[in-house]
Amino acid sequence: MMVTFVSQCQKKALTRTRRVLDAFANRIGDNTWQTVITEDGLIAVKTLLRKTATKNTAVACHWQRSRSRSELVWIVGNRSAFNSAGIVPVNTTSKELFMDIPNDKPNPNWLYANTHLQTLAEHLFAVGYVAEQLHRRLIADKNDHSEAIFVAGCLHDLGKIDPAFQQWAINPKKKEFEAEDGQHIDDAKFSFEKHPRHNEISVLLYELLDPLGFKDINPSKKAAIKHAVYWHHAKPYRKEKDPDFATYGGIHKKLSGNLTSLNFAELVEKAQKLLNELNEMDCRYREIEASLLTKIYSAEVDLDVLIADKKTKPLPSYKCYEDGNIESYQKQIKENAFNNIIRACVISADRLVSELTAADLHDHIKRTTLPNLINETLLLESTICSHIEICLTRFPLGERSSKQHEVAHKLSEVPNVAVLAGPAGCGKTKIALEWAMMKNAQQIIWICPRVQVCQGLFLDLTSEQYLPDAKIEINTGEFKYTNEWGRTTPENKNFSGDIVITTIDQVFSAIITHTKVNTLINVLNAHIVFDEFHEYIAMPAFNLLFAELVACKQQQESLANTLLVSATPHYFYVKSVLGIEPEDIIAMTSFNPSSYRIEFKVFDETRQDDGNPLYQHQSGNTIVISNTAQTAQLSFIRNQNENAVLLHSKFKKSDKQIWFNEVFESFKKDGTRKFDVLRSGPIVQASLNITCDYMVAEITTAENFLQRLGRLDRFGINTHTNIYSIAVPEPIHQGKGTGSSARFLARQYSFAATKTWYQFLQSELLEDKTLQLPELYALYQKFHDSDLAQQSMASDLLACFKQGVQLINLKVLDPITIPTKKTTVKGRGKISKNSLRGENRFVQMAVCDVSNPEKIDFLERYAYEMPISEQDEFDNLTASLDEIQGYGDSDKNLLAYMKAKHHNVIGGPKAFKDFILLNEARDPELPIYLSYTPEGLDRVGGDSARHSYAIYYAVCEKQPIGAISIKHLTSTED
Repeated sequence: MMVTFVSQCQKKALTRTRRVLDAFANRIGDNTWQTVITEDGLIAVKTLLRKTATKNTAVACHWQRSRSRSELVWIVGNRSAFNSAGIVPVNTTSKELFMDIPNDKPNPNWLYANTHLQTLAEHLFAVGYVAEQLHRRLIADKNDHSEAIFVAGCLHDLGKIDPAFQQWAINPKKKEFEAEDGQHIDDAKFSFEKHPRHNEISVLLYELLDPLGFKDINPSKKAAIKHAVYWHHAKPYRKEKDPDFATYGGIHKKLSGNLTSLNFAELVEKAQKLLNELNEMDCRYREIEASLLTKIYSAEVDLDVLIADKKTKPLPSYKCYEDGNIESYQKQIKENAFNNIIRACVISADRLVSELTAADLHDHIKRTTLPNLINETLLLESTICSHIEICLTRFPLGERSSKQHEVAHKLSEVPNVAVLAGPAGCGKTKIALEWAMMKNAQQIIWICPRVQVCQGLFLDLTSEQYLPDAKIEINTGEFKYTNEWGRTTPENKNFSGDIVITTIDQVFSAIITHTKVNTLINVLNAHIVFDEFHEYIAMPAFNLLFAELVACKQQQESLANTLLVSATPHYFYVKSVLGIEPEDIIAMTSFNPSSYRIEFKVFDETRQDDGNPLYQHQSGNTIVISNTAQTAQLSFIRNQNENAVLLHSKFKKSDKQIWFNEVFESFKKDGTRKFDVLRSGPIVQASLNITCDYMVAEITTAENFLQRLGRLDRFGINTHTNIYSIAVPEPIHQGKGTGSSARFLARQYSFAATKTWYQFLQSELLEDKTLQLPELYALYQKFHDSDLAQQSMASDLLACFKQGVQLINLKVLDPITIPTKKTTVKGRGKISKNSLRGENRFVQMAVCDVSNPEKIDFLERYAYEMPISEQDEFDNLTASLDEIQGYGDSDKNLLAYMKAKHHNVIGGPKAFKDFILLNEARDPELPIYLSYTPEGLDRVGGDSARHSYAIYYAVCEKQPIGAISIKHLTSTED
């Protein structure tokens, strides 16, 4: 391409930019360069300019599209040196905005938005305009939505007309900082225990103005505006649960009681005048005759009557979910999704505008350059498509590659959210990359259900076969690396990779927290791959919030750029909850030529011997997958003479990583085959690129059934028929819900679907019948089409939704800001009170050796040691509250045991309340002890004082076994 660079640099920046531009282009004037350059070269120029940029840097790049037409590509540095088209202004105008902005001293007659002395009118208009433009850039053809977002932005800080805020904002002794949650009154003598925050005042004022104005906005949009205005800040933490802060009438009561310099009616009048200023500013900025803000309450009404009518009306809920049927949940998901988007746009715009000085904000409005803020936020530039194009050449040509290309092309033509369905090993990762290239992706955010899935994908994409030269980033709660495992990503570079591999938990922070709400803007702006998305369907709250994220992307319509990937896409959920039509689900054919036979082995689940298929001795290249980690542990202990390896979720952090790598290296394609047998919980059933020649698996849902099958002869190299042996407990075989396995499945909201799937397979599979993968996946689709299966799945799903609604309605998701008393030391991350994956706490436990199961050796050490340096991370363990408290059985309550014994065993003060121990255990330095060493027990009575359900960290000569109850180690029943 032919490009022209124009420099408006000043002082030393002029020399620095000339040095860079001279290296790439021909100087055709004192401040102008021109050259023919590639896309990669252009990115290199911009990168070098950014590295040397200062406030005096200003360089514009124009692409010469023809002799008569050029197009602005980018601007580095001071954008105000150019107009919106990148042209240098040479004329001036006498037209001025309504005031000049002072840089130092506040004017007592003006209203201010913050301690930077941005005027409140300019701040409100700029946030409204930027939020609207963000939405227009991200969401296709939604003008009515954008208008609602403009109103929300213009009203978000209306409550800052509060005299108390204005007095604080102009106080010369104020703190000069911008907090994460925005600026609020922080004087020592002031307390929000008795005074409403400005967002609470803002939503009250809008509630009073709303019925008399903004008639062009429909009621649902008005509700979303109120939600955004109220929730653009997190709720303040208040020690006293004052009901007045939950209703409009209560907010009015609190505010009116604190007003001294004016009454509430005068405050409303001041709000009207401010909105009229915004109306005039909007008309001038856009050069229009009438703004959307024109229709503002101006008639005389009885405020007392209006307020009395709102007295008990509650403030907007953060998440609005109620029990109902599938259709009602779908409607609620869409409403919450729109609330997510409008809130994200307003908060992101607020942060962008608040970063400006008062003079810069005034200048942006004067020059109509506010869109530049959006360009800096949304503009993504990378060479990921080039890397993908090179990657695709590394795969051999043939029928399989042609089919993958065809599927990727069909997916790229889906007008909204697309679904890729394909058997394990069919190349879904390669197809997803090719889809992204066809959609001209500049960044891919690859969202996975679990950390282990992220790890497997990171290893794949950084390998020589895929994208060794691209910027691949893994970003989870535990791991933040780029390009190479162990190479830590700089904190200011998080979510900046060409491909960002992350967990759903990290993305959920965009819709359940305040500080990370901008993550949703990243998600809307990037190409998204939801990998193994079927795993969320049986997870309370996750299934609703995942559907919200998909609904957010669906609102982008042709800009959605979203791909859902799974071998088992759960057609019922995709259709009935996500609203995705069958024609948008594109299937990839399996090229695995192998044949499979399903064998059902009914067993007595109380046995832990050869009568139980999960405990039988195995040899050869075999994987045994059970529904729980405990079964995998006990079967491994019983069969220590096997050349086996154990993998599950109950290891400490370092062991998880070590044994994950051991499993992957041994069982991957052309692996070391260091181990013959893998015994595992469900952790290996999805997205781990490993294979075996024989598999034993416990009966489970259709989705998990096929996911596990995907590890059996994954690469289709066996010439013999592969045997997939399914262990079925006797009660499930009889269609009963009794027994430990059935109860476990019921707790996982999957018993009804599992039972129906088992019955379906029994009716469809003849004895000794062999099938190929396409036939098995055709059976899976036939199952989802059956009425009985849909009834079973709906039953499980509604039960799961109901539990999710309870989680949400318990307010665990409401963003709340709590005053920080001390700085958190890096490496000392605490467990959030709002975790969606269940209530967990940090735990410690003693170690026991089970190399000889008949004689357990209790060792004089604990599972991990406290690190010496505060900068070092804990090699910690966590456990659920249910496990810690014995699932409601007082005889199994380990917390009560610790409370009674710990101060004598370890030392320190005695705890008098359970909740104190549980609250402290959110910190890894104060774990709950689930067992004690022999030396510790000697202080309270010796071995006889050991709790009969104590949980130990078991090890053997071969490897760690992980956390397991002593009761299960010594019992003959599972």
